[in-house]
Amino acid sequence: MFSLKFQRTIIVTQHARSRMTERFVSDETLIHIIDFGKIRYKDETHLWVYKHFPNRTDNLLCAVLVLEDALIVKTVMHQFSLR
Repeated sequence: MFSLKFQRTIIVTQHARSRMTERFVSDETLIHIIDFGKIRYKDETHLWVYKHFPNRTDNLLCAVLVLEDALIVKTVMHQFSLR
């Protein structure tokens, strides 16, 4: 997978892949979150990218990322809150 927004290869950890399966998040949905979602930075390399999907009841969907040479997906959350 590759992110056009971040211009990096996307690496999905085993933990994130497991959460994607539990939460019915496909690779296509993950890429859509990463490339078209809103960004909230924790610091220069750690961030959340989140997006609302009207056809889902468990919004917001969020990917927790580490920005290095590649874009590492640490986990995927649902019912994400900005608080």
